[in-house]
Amino acid sequence: MAAAPDSAAKAAREPASLLLVDDSPVQRRFLRAALEASPEFCVVGEARNGREAVAMVERLRPSAVLMDLDLPVMTGIEAIECIMAGRPTPIVVYSAFVDGENSTNAIEALAAGAVDVVAKPQWGQSDALDAYAEDLRRRVRVASRVRVITHPRGRLRTTAPAVITPARRPSEVALLAIGASTGGPQALATVLGALPADFAPAVLVVQHMAEGFVPGLVSWLDQLCALPVVHGETGRRLAPGTVTVAPSGLNLLVRDHLRVVCEPAPERQFHVPGIDASFESIAESVGAAAIGVLLTGMGRDGAAGLKAMRDRGAVTIGQDEATSAVYGMPAAAFAAGAVEHQLPLPEIAPLLLGLVAEEGP
Repeated sequence: MAAAPDSAAKAAREPASLLLVDDSPVQRRFLRAALEASPEFCVVGEARNGREAVAMVERLRPSAVLMDLDLPVMTGIEAIECIMAGRPTPIVVYSAFVDGENSTNAIEALAAGAVDVVAKPQWGQSDALDAYAEDLRRRVRVASRVRVITHPRGRLRTTAPAVITPARRPSEVALLAIGASTGGPQALATVLGALPADFAPAVLVVQHMAEGFVPGLVSWLDQLCALPVVHGETGRRLAPGTVTVAPSGLNLLVRDHLRVVCEPAPERQFHVPGIDASFESIAESVGAAAIGVLLTGMGRDGAAGLKAMRDRGAVTIGQDEATSAVYGMPAAAFAAGAVEHQLPLPEIAPLLLGLVAEEGP
């Protein structure tokens, strides 16, 4: 029995084993060098196409996979579907986003079970590549710790959820605000896909996502949801019955009468767009006429903002640990006393429908 702690400590020190999937030897060399610059990673295999990737995941059982989508023999999305259905493994998509198709494909990969998406580097100055490599290591570090489950591809929205009548319901709801990070696109599809076309409040989504991929997220969610999904812009108002997604690279703030202001984030802000920034502005401008939801994600962004919303009378909801890909942001919010209702992901939409129902309990 005394050896158990030593064994656990040894396991904790072992580097995360990684599989690289890209048909370009140059890209694979760069990825290997960038990742193995840190002793916490060890590249255990390289696959040149999707079919090789599926076989090597089964044989090597890596901690995480870094995969390009534009692959021969079997596409990246097909490979992700096979891996998540047979040998679930955290997958980070490594993709160009030079056009709308690539951006949408990256979002489709997240829907198929990938946990994060990173853009391919812009080749040029060495200091920019060094910063890119550090960000890549951070994202793969997070992904290697994500709990994944068997994820056969299927319809995300099947039957309408039953309405849950909450013990407390606001007199009116003008705005539903949702924050998410790692694992967020799948969670957003589950929640938003269950809202009917006559859902009256405006909806704001703040999703941590790499620069260039938000338009693909907007397009993908718009195809899945009964509500229209649009891109947030300064000067516009959040429209009732419409989902607005915060743009990348800026904080989206909500002012009086649901007017949107997008502005640069402070230099030291880690995640942009920031969930805290949006939620705190909503607490100030909307108060008790808002609902705040914090979904799966790494870190603490959103916890302080959700607490500010609850302090101003808003109903607040946090995703529970069992259904979160990463129970970081919801856990921080729960610990801070920001969460009024902590729920499994499938139960969030029914509560939302109960909160905005016209008839009282």
